[in-house]
Amino acid sequence: MQAIRKRYFPALAEYIRSGSEASLFEATEIGKSLHGIHPEDIIAIHEESMQTLVANVESEEALQLYSRSFIFLIELMVAFRFRVQPEQTPEQRFSEMRDMLLNSHRSVRMVKNKYENVLQHMDSGIAIFDSDGILSFINLQMAKLLDIPRKTLIGCRLRDLFMHPGLKLGTRRTMLRLYRDMLLKRSRYFEFQDASGKHLLVTVTYGDQLDGDYLFSVKDVTEYKQIEQTAYQNDKLAMLGKIAAAIAHEIRNPLTSIRGFIQLLRPHLLQLGKEEYARIILAEIDRANDIIYEFLNSSKPSAPMKETVAISSLLKEVILLSESEAHMKGCQILFESYDEDLTISIDVKQMKQVILNIVRNAMDAISELEDERGGRIDIVTRRDGCFAEITVRDNGKGMDVSTKSKLFDPFFTTKAAGTGLGLSVSYRILRNHGGTIRVTSSAGEGTEFKIYLPLVG
Repeated sequence: MQAIRKRYFPALAEYIRSGSEASLFEATEIGKSLHGIHPEDIIAIHEESMQTLVANVESEEALQLYSRSFIFLIELMVAFRFRVQPEQTPEQRFSEMRDMLLNSHRSVRMVKNKYENVLQHMDSGIAIFDSDGILSFINLQMAKLLDIPRKTLIGCRLRDLFMHPGLKLGTRRTMLRLYRDMLLKRSRYFEFQDASGKHLLVTVTYGDQLDGDYLFSVKDVTEYKQIEQTAYQNDKLAMLGKIAAAIAHEIRNPLTSIRGFIQLLRPHLLQLGKEEYARIILAEIDRANDIIYEFLNSSKPSAPMKETVAISSLLKEVILLSESEAHMKGCQILFESYDEDLTISIDVKQMKQVILNIVRNAMDAISELEDERGGRIDIVTRRDGCFAEITVRDNGKGMDVSTKSKLFDPFFTTKAAGTGLGLSVSYRILRNHGGTIRVTSSAGEGTEFKIYLPLVG
């Protein structure tokens, strides 16, 4: 049996790969040479070989390989039967071949149904158009992405699909972009972000690879993009740390010397009636030192000095610190806790810095609207598994996708007087505490930050 396998597998693989007459002739030769073997053993070898060949391919490709392999098996079995039954009449041979073809057709149908069932329940959206542009297959996930019942889509032409009355305007625009960028330019991949903020990757396999059919698959790659963004953010913070270490010392020393000499010159400036100059210079030096401090802290915040505190008490302190500023900017801060007993182990000073930073950004976003509606900031806490979830939600101006993607970048800011280091520092502090931060926002509809920190006990 092992010798048969060694000959069978490469011949089958060659036929599936090339479909050549020579490899099909090899099937006939193998069939003629088999002695003392039962037909069921041949089928077992065939199935074993096919499992190896389809082990690392996609489901739709596996279906094609199985269909093609049956031709090889039929050729071999016909040669095998004719060898052991040479006395058969042509009519008997024809009848036997017809039965074998019928059985192989049933087998193909079974395999086809099996893989169609797999395709139906894949987490990727799958759609297949034939060479005439007619939709011949669409799985449940793709119909869900289009938000149209699957039974109304089968048999549609591509043009009919674009004009389908159930298709949403945003989805239609995305499909037109896909048609322009993929089919007309023959690109294989297209990535976009839908209205809900999900990152979707579209892949197309063209007709010359699928016997004239066109295969479209849509996969949600949001988690991969988040991992990629986190790695990118860590790289930038690491680079920031190297820059900080290299230049902070060289800048701070001259500033300290300048500040000392200005202090010495201050009495002389007072005699000249120019003490205001000294005050301005000292204030600007102090401002420069503050920026350097933020710069150093963003690249490498000090190790957290942790203590166990109740989240509700921490947030009430932050609200107390922010209330007067919020009142001046026409904002109302509301606090709601779904679990008063949530405790976390944190550096209180650093965590106050994180939450104050987010709350002040919310105030600024509300004040920039300059409309008559009242500003509102909701702070909500609840348990999420083994994490405490702190939500800070505002009804401010919100952010577009581009701004949101750069939010935690060092030195990125939308404020005229901002340093762009606040959220970068917050990101690093939360990471040092074993926590994470997520943001959702839409232009004109406000912003929501969610902070997750490990619970104690």
